[in-house]
Amino acid sequence: MPHVLLAGPIHDDGLKLLRAAPGVTLQLVNEISTESYAPFVAEADAILIRTQPMPASVIAAAPRLKIVSRHGVGYDAVDEKALTSRGIPLAVVGDVNSRAVAEHTLMLMLAAARRTVAHDRATREGGWNIRNRFDTIELDGKALLLVGFGRIGRRVAELARAFGMRVLAHDPYMSADAIAAQGATPVVSLNGGLAAADFVSLHVPLVAGGPVIGAQELAAMKPSAILINAARGGLVDEAALDSALRSGRLRGAALDVFAREPPAIDDPLLGNPGVTFSPHAAGLTAECAARMGVVSAQNILDFFRGKLDPALVVNAGAIGFKQS
Repeated sequence: MPHVLLAGPIHDDGLKLLRAAPGVTLQLVNEISTESYAPFVAEADAILIRTQPMPASVIAAAPRLKIVSRHGVGYDAVDEKALTSRGIPLAVVGDVNSRAVAEHTLMLMLAAARRTVAHDRATREGGWNIRNRFDTIELDGKALLLVGFGRIGRRVAELARAFGMRVLAHDPYMSADAIAAQGATPVVSLNGGLAAADFVSLHVPLVAGGPVIGAQELAAMKPSAILINAARGGLVDEAALDSALRSGRLRGAALDVFAREPPAIDDPLLGNPGVTFSPHAAGLTAECAARMGVVSAQNILDFFRGKLDPALVVNAGAIGFKQS
């Protein structure tokens, strides 16, 4: 019978599925860190993992492992090559979080533009006259550059248009016609788009070769622009961003993700008043957490029943995966 390691808590709806499955045994580790779940991988037939890393060394220590199910759609922290070399499928939850992440992106955009955190703090502390600085801006009429135009990017575009924004999109994997058909203006040159945008929002996976937004890209942006990243940690050179904000070369930023998670408490970026933060929470609404918990648990059960949808397996082609 399969023994499932839950590397981090999931919504009760997903937990109930696993507990109700005949013959399935569970090991739940509440802390979300590699060090917390690694001691238990040797006995696991399946691992349901949150956002913490799963390096090759951990995979090598799991001789019984047959499937890894990600509680989400990103898998940058999982060593896909190590899984593929053993023929182990890596499953994701599909399109269950695009609505939540898109809403969170707009929330960060609004919070940075209207200086919500600073105004909240000032109001609580008696600084009522912060209102007279006139240092907040509107979204209406502003140009938003979406770097990446997949499901989440397209949903952000839809919401942004409702605020009266002009939407530009840069995505080398989509044709200009396909982008235009979704109501956005295609941008071929990233730097050209950065120079034209009042807001820049990232919606791409992490790839080899360094950050998508580094010192050069930050320099290409308007000094009045705001950068949003609710996609992946590592897409932005955080030291360069900190420098750009402190020197006045950029108006503001809002980050839900970090290169190191959680960031060190003494990270200089955390002390930068030009940044609005959230703790990698874009997809963790009550509704989305339930969807992710259910699908990530169901993927494991479906695998052992021979019914897992190959469309949810990111390395299906590489391992010749053919269930469902």
